[in-house]
Amino acid sequence: MKFRTRLLVTSVAIVLVPFLLTIAAFIVVASHVENMENEVGFLDKDNFAISYTIENYSHMTEEVLHKVQDQIAQDPFRLEDRAYLDEISGELNDKFSYIVVREGDSLYYTGNATDTERIFGMLPEYGNEMPDSETGLYYNDMKKLVKQLDFRFADGSDGSFFIVTSVRSLISRNALREMIFSLILVLCLTSVLLTRWIQRGILKPINQLNTAMQNIAEGNLEYMLTTGEKGEIGELYRNYEDMRLRLKESTDEKLEHEQKNKELVSNISHDLKTPITSIKGYVEGIMDGVADTPEKMNKYIRTIYDKANDMDRLINELTTYSGIDNNRIPYTFRRINVMDYFGDCVEEVGLDLEAKHIELNYDALVEPSTQIIADPEQLKRVINNIISNSVKYMNKEKGVIDIRILDELDSIRVEIEDNGMGIAAKDLPNIFERFYRTDASRNSSKGGSGIGLSIVKKIIEDHGGYIWATSKENEGTCMHFVIRKYQAPQE
Repeated sequence: MKFRTRLLVTSVAIVLVPFLLTIAAFIVVASHVENMENEVGFLDKDNFAISYTIENYSHMTEEVLHKVQDQIAQDPFRLEDRAYLDEISGELNDKFSYIVVREGDSLYYTGNATDTERIFGMLPEYGNEMPDSETGLYYNDMKKLVKQLDFRFADGSDGSFFIVTSVRSLISRNALREMIFSLILVLCLTSVLLTRWIQRGILKPINQLNTAMQNIAEGNLEYMLTTGEKGEIGELYRNYEDMRLRLKESTDEKLEHEQKNKELVSNISHDLKTPITSIKGYVEGIMDGVADTPEKMNKYIRTIYDKANDMDRLINELTTYSGIDNNRIPYTFRRINVMDYFGDCVEEVGLDLEAKHIELNYDALVEPSTQIIADPEQLKRVINNIISNSVKYMNKEKGVIDIRILDELDSIRVEIEDNGMGIAAKDLPNIFERFYRTDASRNSSKGGSGIGLSIVKKIIEDHGGYIWATSKENEGTCMHFVIRKYQAPQE
């Protein structure tokens, strides 16, 4: 259904539904007035006016009043019977009235507790019964007509029986007709105004939104839509703005990603070029006979081997980065014993560190049976990357690396600390970002692609853990990461 058709249907419904409800209400009111005419009688019927006087209201309760008067004459103690009082109260329910029975200064019985609280203190005292009790006493400020009958309780205490009637005002039939006609007129006028308001409040915003969507389709992500409107239109505008900002953010991220990829290629090219140049130089030295002694030959070959390993490491980092970028790092998770696994890792890296004259200390402060769920190869990559960074930026004559395994209730915390050059406080929050290099690490002699720690962070997070670093310049750096323990299922 088209929007304009929906608008037309709404316009008709706005008039038709209230009109029908108004007619139904008029029928109910007319029926109610007719019932009152039959029960009480009204003056000035020729002009269809309702003149409902105090005498009319008094007449409504005369029968009950005479009945109670007769009962007091025959057996006044009957008014102590609450069942009898309930019967009298029921007879007054449809006459806008209720009864109150007072014993001394206390309330003995009432047919309307809420209303009685307001009028009880104003009721006339015992013995103040008006000569013409059928007319009663009228309380103008409360619109109440009160009739009083005095009697004695069985114990001799003073008793008063009251009939309290609510005096209501009614409207003439002509007034009702005029009100209904006015209501219909107002509804029709409201419908016209409301329809025009909807046209300006909905069609115009939809046209603006259509223009904005065309700009998005043409690639203009700077076209903004702002409004102070609430409700569906305001929500539609805000949803458009959210979509535009998300698209813009995605586009910006894509451009940034492409820029970082270019930086990565540039860094890798530079870092590969350095060992290749060294390898070529040493190979040329061997070919030209510069390495003329076994010691020189061994030194040249060892250097070529180390440079080849550097190239291999860079290529492995690039391969891993590609897997991270596509969320395709291969994992083989299994249960591993913490002490056995880290003990083997320390033994493996210890030999390399010993050759570089770096002291390695290892403490495992966990239960021997502690286990975690992890991929052994990827976790080893984490440890090797962190230690490789520690070795790369070691500036002390005697380097020290400490590895600690700590127990943290349902997790283990691994700390790898060195006494190297440390990281500046301004760089520390960014070291896990891709391609980020601190000022000290931009030295070409250090090398590195700038993605090693981002790989470490990704692997730890994929293991359900988290990683952070603490450091002081010229004192050293400590890497912390946490992995949850394996909890055996309970039977």
